[in-house]
Amino acid sequence: MAHLPVLLQSTIESLNLKPGSRVLDATLGNGGHALLLSEKIGPSGLLVGLDADAESLKRATATLKNSPTPTHLIQANFRDLEKVMTEAKLGPFEAILFDLGWSSDQLEMSGRGFSFLRDEPLLMTLNNQPLADDTTAYTIVNDWSEESLSTILTGFGEERFAKAIAKAIVTARAEKPIKSTFDLVAIIEASVPIWYQKRKINSATKTFQALRMAVNSELDSLSAGLVGAWNVLSPGGRLAVISFHSLEARLVKNFFRAKVISAEASLVSKHVIKPERTEVLSNPRSRSAQLRVLKKN
Repeated sequence: MAHLPVLLQSTIESLNLKPGSRVLDATLGNGGHALLLSEKIGPSGLLVGLDADAESLKRATATLKNSPTPTHLIQANFRDLEKVMTEAKLGPFEAILFDLGWSSDQLEMSGRGFSFLRDEPLLMTLNNQPLADDTTAYTIVNDWSEESLSTILTGFGEERFAKAIAKAIVTARAEKPIKSTFDLVAIIEASVPIWYQKRKINSATKTFQALRMAVNSELDSLSAGLVGAWNVLSPGGRLAVISFHSLEARLVKNFFRAKVISAEASLVSKHVIKPERTEVLSNPRSRSAQLRVLKKN
């Protein structure tokens, strides 16, 4: 399934782009947003794109191969945004975009265990060749304590059956290591009620989300990325963030609120921007998307 950029038109409009604008796409993905950004800023603008995933960077390069705009695509985690921009002598920027959603390609075609629909090794890392001492989903489910597992399933996944799933994981790994996504799915399904398995949302969804967030330190990365983005944003520039679940949304909302209270910024829209019904129907993954935009004073 091809990845569809979420809230594409709303995002572009809210960034108030002009020919010649300098723009940073901090979550390049497959380049869907970046392509339209480049069309808006034209050959006199500058487009910089970041992505920690080498495979995403390859796909974005192909998407942007005919872009009219001078373009720099860099493999880096947005937590290091400010450092990378300083070293590359790029910026400041009139517009910065974070799309915190994971693309269909990352979730379903990476081979790294992000999807519970495919039988893959339990990695869930952005790095397609993790080092021996890197934290992976395998190390978490096989080495972490039952209490730690329950804590991340509750905190990152908001999983109502976190304790039962954590206990089942510890029991199962005592027999043999939990090596694959399907091994983990079977454990989850055996530990939750039948009615929970029959809902529209797969019973493994929240556990997989929690593990992915823990492996990639997503909330810490987002906090660092927002600070870095603010520091390389021009006065009058706009920062747009598309979030998809409550923990991200709360973090972004609080960051924006603090800037407004300190009179360093103003909200472009008083209300969070959500996808129209037509977009949700054509792209169900957009249903939980929320767009917030901040203007630097």
